Amino acid sequence: MTLAPEATAMPKVAAPSAAVRSRVFVPLRFPDGFEAVAEVLTFSGLADGKEHLLLALGEWQEALQGAALGGAGPLVRLHSECLTGDVFGSQRCDCGPQLREAVERIAAEGGFLLYLRQEGRGIGLYSKLDAYALQDGGLDTYAANRALGHGDDERDYTAAAQMLEAMGAGTLRLLSNNPDKAAQLTGLGLEVSGQVATGVHASAANLRYLAAKRDHTGHTLVLPSVGGPVAGPVAGPVAGPDAGRVAGAPGAAAGDARIDVGTASRAGARAAVAVPTHDEMLDRVQGLVPGLRERAAETEELRRIPDATMAELHAAEVFHVLSPKGGGGFGMGLETYVEVVRRLARGCASTAWSAGHLIEHVWMLARWPREAQDEVFANGPAPLAAATGAPAGVARKVPGGYSISGRWTFASGVMHAQWALLAAQHGDVRLQCLVPLADVELLDVWQTAGLRGTGSNDIRAGNLFVPEHRTLDWELLGAETNPGSLLHADPLIHTPMGALLNMVAPAAALGSAEYALDLFRELIMVRKVKHTVESRQADSPLAQVRYAHAFGLAATARLHWHEAVRVVSGAHARRPSTMTEPDRGQYRLSLALSGEASAEAVRVIMLGSGGSVHRLSHPLQRIQRDVNVLMNHAALTRDPVLEQAGRGLLGLGFSVPSF
Repeated sequence: MTLAPEATAMPKVAAPSAAVRSRVFVPLRFPDGFEAVAEVLTFSGLADGKEHLLLALGEWQEALQGAALGGAGPLVRLHSECLTGDVFGSQRCDCGPQLREAVERIAAEGGFLLYLRQEGRGIGLYSKLDAYALQDGGLDTYAANRALGHGDDERDYTAAAQMLEAMGAGTLRLLSNNPDKAAQLTGLGLEVSGQVATGVHASAANLRYLAAKRDHTGHTLVLPSVGGPVAGPVAGPVAGPDAGRVAGAPGAAAGDARIDVGTASRAGARAAVAVPTHDEMLDRVQGLVPGLRERAAETEELRRIPDATMAELHAAEVFHVLSPKGGGGFGMGLETYVEVVRRLARGCASTAWSAGHLIEHVWMLARWPREAQDEVFANGPAPLAAATGAPAGVARKVPGGYSISGRWTFASGVMHAQWALLAAQHGDVRLQCLVPLADVELLDVWQTAGLRGTGSNDIRAGNLFVPEHRTLDWELLGAETNPGSLLHADPLIHTPMGALLNMVAPAAALGSAEYALDLFRELIMVRKVKHTVESRQADSPLAQVRYAHAFGLAATARLHWHEAVRVVSGAHARRPSTMTEPDRGQYRLSLALSGEASAEAVRVIMLGSGGSVHRLSHPLQRIQRDVNVLMNHAALTRDPVLEQAGRGLLGLGFSVPSF
């Protein structure tokens, strides 16, 4: 976090008062699928008489209360209207991506986005387009404004200060790279406790524009050289050891897109964290897929993820996806998480399964009380833990904690973990117990037909002491108001846990089916089938029908999967985060039908691919075996899911509580 240097130099002149005139809740949905709910407020008495809007996002009331107790205040973005960028997606500026970014970041931390009717830095829409024409002739954005008789920047933030004062936001953190915004707000009597760098979405079309802002008005941007190659978004600067780091430069993680000054957790210090966007995280994962395919056979032979793959997953910061921002993680949403698993499965289903659960378990650890989190997150934002509850062990109360005994099966992620999350029953209470993996016995029993590379072996412990602070009531852990929700602002930590636990198997099945479809297409485009007249299989009408059938099944699987994600995300977006019985029935049904269509697509592909694909050297036979095992997961087992989904959809109530 950096303070604007001009902020202390300007005299403070309080803005005249304004009042809230109306407020209404508006659900937002962006083109990439991100959703949020904003309370949109209008005002009377604004100094310039314009129809500016304030969008209140996330837990903004708590942020205001924190400021009253000496905190840094809500996160605030002053976003000037940009019809071309916000609506039409123009790449001549970075306004559209910054608007999308601001809504997500403010919703996660609590605060306000002010949508200010100051098109073209205050010169208006037509003049801005005239300036574009002059820029096409060689002028930069500021020279073009001056050639039209305008100032470099004609925006005035008096109305913004009035709106913030009306909300009680006298102290705030400003999400901006523009020092003038902080200076004006400070001069109008507000306290800017810190300026948080926004992402910079550079492209070949806007790089000269961004460079002009940096060079003429001191925007805090770090850019590649003008005229040099632009591979994608670049990162803005922050204070700290990574200040000035540029995406793609030595020492930068691949795909870094923006710098997020993480909210200080109550257990740790404030730290600067490079948080990728949804698309950038998926780009990182997509870059891993070729290596996953090359090592898939090795993964199966080793019955665990190879060290080289684990190193690549760590380098891509995959395990940070659901880790809380306050602890140095990314605090990303459900949509990003499940897409990561799906993409990984396009390379190796075993890797997708293990990595998906390890990511999920970091999120589970972030729901624990502070004392346990201080211990488990001591070495970084992504502690790796195995988790298993089948069957539950037995817990006995002893001084200072519990003594647990049992044998736990299907310990996903255990071959790469430092911790284990074990279920144990104490009377009527089901506990989750957090233990160092070194304290338990690992039983090498994972000899399976598919998903061999997951190494989901058994764990055994006898009379193992677990201190009180590392035991937690399962119902409290899974609740919306869990202990971690008092420590972290990340929305997903403030949601019930159950829905997320069913997402890995369907995502892995879908990604595997999509990989199989790609392989099938490659095969039939070159394969000559015996006793036929076609030079390649793809020229046969029967092959064309089979490919279309498999393609349609994969598309069906994808549609059902997206529907399940939509239902769960919609429930998570509500406050309180509630999922009705029909919601639960619908999302579980959609996941099961997605898995069924994925498996059927693989079956159709295998039947049309000839005998050679059953050699152990061919990836299609491994995909088939992996998907067959996935279909026995509780999330995809057809009959019980259909029964309970039907009860939920009919409003009859579930007969299986864990559903």
